[in-house]
Amino acid sequence: QVRLVESGGGLVQAGDSLRLSCATSGGFIPNYAVAWFRQSLGKATEFLAADSWNTGDIIYADSVKDRFIFSRDNAKKLVYLQMNSLKPEDTAVYYCAADWRAVASKEASKYPYWGEGTQVTVVS
Repeated sequence: QVRLVESGGGLVQAGDSLRLSCATSGGFIPNYAVAWFRQSLGKATEFLAADSWNTGDIIYADSVKDRFIFSRDNAKKLVYLQMNSLKPEDTAVYYCAADWRAVASKEASKYPYWGEGTQVTVVS
């Protein structure tokens, strides 16, 4: 079965950077589409970034496209989200998600596989 485990979250000050990692294992294969989402307490899940295996193109939410960078290291079976210039409004639980159909989407409902999340807290 597919397993996704996020790590790298923590408590940082505004303006700092973090790199989140998503370790993939089990039934996951590199041609799956992978996305990053986040959810603040009491709010809906928000799309951040994703890539498609068939094209290699990366899509970003407008709110983070100038600050966040999506990447993969297939040799290490890791997916990353580099987050720069963090703001208090970035505080949330961050999730990686995967879709075997290999086509990236901004909609959370398209992804059948999810990790359990890693907390990012940004303070002023």
